[in-house]
Amino acid sequence: MGSHSKHPRRVSHLDRARKVFDIEIAALKAARAQLDGAFDRAVDLVVETLRQRGKIVVVGIGKSGHVGQKISATLTSTGSTSVVLNSVDALHGDLGIVNDGDLVLALSYSGESDELLNLLPALKRFQVKIIAITGAAKSSLAHHSDIVLKVRVPREACPFNLVPTASTTAMLAMGDALAMAILQARGFKQVDFAKFHPSGAIGRAMLLRVANIMRSGPRNAVAAQNLTVKEALLVMTEAKSGSLSVVNGRGKLVGVFTDGDFRRRIAEDEDLLAKPLERVMTRKPICIREDALAVEALKVFDAHNIDDLIVVNAKQEPVGLVDSQDLPKLKLM
Repeated sequence: MGSHSKHPRRVSHLDRARKVFDIEIAALKAARAQLDGAFDRAVDLVVETLRQRGKIVVVGIGKSGHVGQKISATLTSTGSTSVVLNSVDALHGDLGIVNDGDLVLALSYSGESDELLNLLPALKRFQVKIIAITGAAKSSLAHHSDIVLKVRVPREACPFNLVPTASTTAMLAMGDALAMAILQARGFKQVDFAKFHPSGAIGRAMLLRVANIMRSGPRNAVAAQNLTVKEALLVMTEAKSGSLSVVNGRGKLVGVFTDGDFRRRIAEDEDLLAKPLERVMTRKPICIREDALAVEALKVFDAHNIDDLIVVNAKQEPVGLVDSQDLPKLKLM
């Protein structure tokens, strides 16, 4: 007898992890397949509630309650007023946060959670509409709700099919879908984001303008197009910059010349140092306006493989440079 029979191959932690991911991906696909007209109605109802100055009251038990807190936070951060109602505390006075005209978003996978069902009669005393996110379309919660968003999943990732895992992931995704659809339906813009995130990385990225993050003055290398490459290199060295904005006689941006251009060309062109910039520069360089949001500069860096981004004013004159190396320090990334 070999030793193999005594030691069957142990399932690796990685295998288990991949299995959990597979189950949760399947759960999300299942939840996506259940999307129907109820979702449209839910978005319309939320938008109307907010328009009438009502708020979204999110309620859930256990793990659903934790997911509810995240959904509520996402809604609030995108301009949709939302509060979390702890269903146990609610029966002891916390119902005071609910007003007529509010909308209740109730989360329960089984739709039969006692604490939640005990709360429903108390909520029904108010003039509120209820949207349920549940895996059970025929549950008591679904029966008492105005709109039901179904998130039934094939199984949980837990080996005993007990611990809420795949089901809470599906609920979370449904909440995100709801928040993003509401955001777009209400015409929420990037500038609105800054109002709700005045501090923190998101707020900083949303409020900052390119003018706030660019290198300017002596750190912004600019040279006339008739300057020689040799003279231009001195300007770049002086500014400690790897990039030079080239301007015409009227001071308008006509090209860019970088230390990378120089290194590539010097090997094959021994007269390079004596040539005027207009013969070696890259014409129509990528640039951005100084009054653009800093986050727009990030998009340009993502879209184009460049190290530096030239900043121009309304007259198309180069007034600064955004160096990609500065971005991590600014905590924009």
